[in-house]
Amino acid sequence: MKNFTKYFWSSFILVLLLSGCSSTTDAPNEDLFEHKGSFIGDNSAVIHIIEQLPYADQFEEVSLETKIEPYGMTIQYEHMGASMEESEYKEAAVYNASYLFALIDNAQWVVFDFGDTTYTISKSKLQDWYGKELHDFTNEEELDVFIAEKLQDVNGVQQLFIE
Repeated sequence: MKNFTKYFWSSFILVLLLSGCSSTTDAPNEDLFEHKGSFIGDNSAVIHIIEQLPYADQFEEVSLETKIEPYGMTIQYEHMGASMEESEYKEAAVYNASYLFALIDNAQWVVFDFGDTTYTISKSKLQDWYGKELHDFTNEEELDVFIAEKLQDVNGVQQLFIE
């Protein structure tokens, strides 16, 4: 019996240590392309996508336009004040809009409200700027590389936001 108790407690402590070492406080990043083919009307999918994009920690709310076409959304973020430059806002808007349009089939426009700065991007204008259909992308790595290459053209980014 003494050996059994010793074996039991040794095993218990070992399992406890191993499970403690392998646990993480952050949920693993999931593949955003699991949400490819979502629709504006799927509130939970849209929010889940937004919560995985940059500046999700500043995300406050989203308003979805689902009654009248073209369908779109307004995403409100906490006021970030002087902590970001105008170019950073624009890059965030382009990056996030690219993912939203690639994953949400019927999204045609998105408004990014950063508090004191607001940007509107339409799917058609963004795709024209890219010269590529966003729904053609099939994974995050491919889309990230494509976006990063386009964002290097600072003048091109500025042209995207000229009405």
